[in-house]
This record gives sequence, structure tokens and C-alpha cells, in this order.
Amino acid sequence: MDPKQELFSLLDIVVKKQATDLHIAEGKPPLLRLHGKLIPVNSGEILTSERAAELASVLLTEEQKQKLIQDRDLDFSYEHKNKARFRINLYFQKNYLSAALRLIPAKIKTIEELNLPLIVREFTKPSQGFVLVTGPTGHGKTTVLAALIDIINHTRHDHIITIEDPIEYVFKQDQCLVEQREIGQDAKSFQRALRAVFREDADVIMIGEMRDTATISTAVTAAETGHLVFATLHTNTAAQTIDRIIDSFEGHQQNQIRMQLANSLLGIISRRLVPTISGERISAAEVLIANNAIRSLIRENKVHQIDLVIQTSAEIGMISLNKALAELVQKKIISPEIAQVYSPNPSELKVLLR
Repeated sequence: MDPKQELFSLLDIVVKKQATDLHIAEGKPPLLRLHGKLIPVNSGEILTSERAAELASVLLTEEQKQKLIQDRDLDFSYEHKNKARFRINLYFQKNYLSAALRLIPAKIKTIEELNLPLIVREFTKPSQGFVLVTGPTGHGKTTVLAALIDIINHTRHDHIITIEDPIEYVFKQDQCLVEQREIGQDAKSFQRALRAVFREDADVIMIGEMRDTATISTAVTAAETGHLVFATLHTNTAAQTIDRIIDSFEGHQQNQIRMQLANSLLGIISRRLVPTISGERISAAEVLIANNAIRSLIRENKVHQIDLVIQTSAEIGMISLNKALAELVQKKIISPEIAQVYSPNPSELKVLLR
């Protein structure tokens, strides 16, 4: 089969089965990630290195091919037959070309469809502040960001600018003016695009990923100076997120960033996609809301006490990841064993499950 036809056929299968990823690599058949597990596509034939390279490079322009050869990996997005978008990463391993293609559904899911606590809607209402969505790779941070931005798009009359690498969910213009900037195509870097936002009359800013200290610093400043800023970080808990931000700065800068973060932070959503008893995956999320107690702990460098505040502030909507996991066990949606695997504090979870 022609490589382009075969790739399009594989993408059709991904969309039809609602798999999250497609992997193309030498020595294996094409693989789907379905409910968190890798499975072969229709018991497909083992790919040679040559066939894997043909399939992986079908969508590349000449310019992208040169960049891939030079940089040894490449990120880009692709819209497939107006059905769905894919975020594609091409990379070399053992000097063979491989591809990881992540399905970005055409429809942006709602907070309810994502099984997130409804309190997170409150993060879309302020005129300024800093909201972080955290969690491991592949646990739907971008999907949560898109749901929050979509709420604003349908309920406010603002200028939203997203800075992404690459653009994943595409927002349809509604009440807001939504402009999406892709690194490499529309802007040279996250930091440069973020600095430019100050001159572009933005109200709401979405940063696909905060990759360096300069980007974090500019994002926090934007949140302090009248913008509502949403961003992601690869951290596991709210307390770890605050530590990561502060620790990314030099010692003499840490006190200043601590004060800025205490003043600007609105909340942190830390999400996991957890395997269910029925074999699918469901969201479990920790939610931190930056009240006076949280702000004081950040200012006073007592971040280790934040978990206790989350556990004792359920009345205002905070929820710990252990509490979220325990509720899923009690509803018989996930098993106690799986809850233990995803728990940041298994011994505390055991107490909750009693």
C-alpha cells in the first residue's frame, strides 16, 4: 500500500477507536494506546526501519525534513480530513526514525465530561491571576486547559491569546477574540511570544508549557499585571508545583518569586488518568484554591504544610488527590490496588479507605 494511504488508514482507526496515541517504530507493528495500554493495530505486520521511516515522514514538507535531520526530532500538528487533529513528534532511536502521534479530539470536552470537580469553573471568572494545570505526561493537562479556555470563550468578552508548541485544540470564535500562536510558525520562542502579549491587549493568556525560568518569570509577572494566565507544568502535586517554580530560580531571586506567586496564584489542578475496573480511564484531580492560608504558607516558605490545608479545606472546594482516589474506590469505579499505585501518599490513602 502507498505509505500515505496506509498512514491515513491508521489515523482513521485511531479516530474510530478513540485511541489516545499511535506509535510507529521499527521492529513492531503500528501500535495504538487504548485506555492506557499499547496494542497492535489489527495484528499488523512488523515494520522494517525503511517502512517506519516512510510512514513517519509522509506528512513532512521539505523544510521540515531538513529540520528533522538537523535537530534529530520534530514537533508539529496535522489536521486529518476535518475529523481530528494530531500532535506529532518524530524522533530518531538507534538512528532509525520513529513517530508518536497524539490524537487531539475535534470537540473540546466540558469540565463535567472530564470528571473534574465543578469548583474549577471558578478559576475562569477572575480578571487576573495565575492558574496551573499539572500532572505527568499523557494525563490530559492540555485537555483541561482547553476546557477552561472554552468556558471563557463562551461566557466573557475578552481577548484570549494562546502560545503553544504545536497548536493542539482549535478554538472556534464565540464571545471572545481567540488568537493561537504556534512556536516556530507564529513566534520564535515561548518567552518572546509571552513578552509580546503585553503589547497585544490580551486579557487571557494560555501557555502550553512553561519550559524555563524566563518563561515562568514572565508568566507570573503577566498574572500580576492584569492578565488571567493559564499554564501547565510536569509536577505531581500542588505543593510540588510551588516548590518547582521557586526552585527554578537562583537563591537570591527566590524570595521575590515567592512573594509574586503568593500574590498572583489563584489555584492548581493536579490531574491523573486512572485505570477503571471496566478497563477505561477516569480523571482523579487534586484542587488547590489559593486562600489566605495558602498565600501565607507560600510567603513564609512553609510549602510542606500545604497538603494539610488542602485536606482540611473541603468546605471551600479543595480536594486532595488521595480524597479523589478514595471517592472513586468507594463508588467502585477503580480498585483499591490501582488507587494505591496512583496515590502520592499510600499510607494516608489506606486510612481514608478504612
